[in-house]
Amino acid sequence: MFQKQKSILFCMITITCMFAVIPNVYAMHIMEGYLTPRYCIAWGVISIPFLLWGIHSIQNILKQDRKNITLLAMSGAFIFVISSLKIPSVTGSCSHMTGTALGAILFGFAPVCVLGMIVLLFQAILLAHGGLTTLGANIFSMAIAGPFLSYILFQFCKKCNINKKMSIFIAAFLGDLFTYCITSIQLAFAYPSMLGGISASIIKFLGVFAPTQLPLAIIEGILTVMIMIVLETYAIPEMKLIGLINEEVQYEQKK
Repeated sequence: MFQKQKSILFCMITITCMFAVIPNVYAMHIMEGYLTPRYCIAWGVISIPFLLWGIHSIQNILKQDRKNITLLAMSGAFIFVISSLKIPSVTGSCSHMTGTALGAILFGFAPVCVLGMIVLLFQAILLAHGGLTTLGANIFSMAIAGPFLSYILFQFCKKCNINKKMSIFIAAFLGDLFTYCITSIQLAFAYPSMLGGISASIIKFLGVFAPTQLPLAIIEGILTVMIMIVLETYAIPEMKLIGLINEEVQYEQKK
């Protein structure tokens, strides 16, 4: 067991190092200087209550059992690794996966707000991916809106007795796409079209990212399902601590 855990950790570190040396490109995080100060401030203010809620949620999770920090750290590492891979688009822009659905499924969307904020901060400083002035906008789209939809969809699918793996896939797939829909709206407000205004600009930005984001969202859904299978196989004690395995067993029995 210990040897397998070391192997998984080594693979994750190796992949992270590979992504860390990828040349800078224009990525889906809104880059430094792309938003005017009023929008930077506005999105930052909107994100603050969610971050405070996330901090409180993480404190409660760790109070229940300090060992929960293992899965929390793994969820954050997954977000960092998967969102650092920037795929060039045929439209001249770039897209990437988000990785936030995993943490939302495990702990709810509030803790992921903090995990996503930490990831975005490190990426802005170390990888020039995103920016410090646009941090609030990027937090809202990737660390708040996307995880929120993923959590809601996963819970809804469970209540509808949809297959567990399919529920995870749907949550990750649509959560990823929703992140880019929110980013398109943010960009449209900052840069409304001269013909058609904000609505026309939203359509334009969605069209820019759709060609690469749709297949990436499918890949993210599949990867999230695979990670959950691995966790249920090799991290049984940790999954029991957060009550997910027992909960899923009951869910499967109802079917």
